Amino acid sequence: MTTDTSGLTQLGHHLTQPASPDEAVLERVPNPHAGTLYLARFTAPEFTSLCPVTGQPDFAHLVIDYAPKDWLIESKSLKLYLTSFRNHGAFHEDCTVGIGKKIAEVAEPLWLRIGGYWYPRGGIPIDVFYQTGPVPLGLWVPDPGVPPYRGRG
Repeated sequence: MTTDTSGLTQLGHHLTQPASPDEAVLERVPNPHAGTLYLARFTAPEFTSLCPVTGQPDFAHLVIDYAPKDWLIESKSLKLYLTSFRNHGAFHEDCTVGIGKKIAEVAEPLWLRIGGYWYPRGGIPIDVFYQTGPVPLGLWVPDPGVPPYRGRG
């Protein structure tokens, strides 16, 4: 089975890193298994952004689960989108929820959840969770595999 990638602007092209999430282009491709209930997971264990007040770097382990319908997120565009946050100042909650909403807007999945497991700042880790609704009946959603904070590694 082949997938139509003719509309993609990033896959297979040499690109510079987008300067911000607003400049990044998140792309999708047709789901060759539309109509089949399954889960796709992206894990970004080295996500970085900046504190909007101090400009200091913040680090997180992101776990993005989604049940696709007609579209899949193209992974190169997702990598570029996520790394565009490296120079972007936003609070943990804004980054995590904003990423989840952007992916849901582009992919139009049956269901999506994102967990942002942020490393401590000031001695307090902040974990942020967002999902688009209840888990679809019959969908296997494994544990995200990120332990409670005890010195994550």
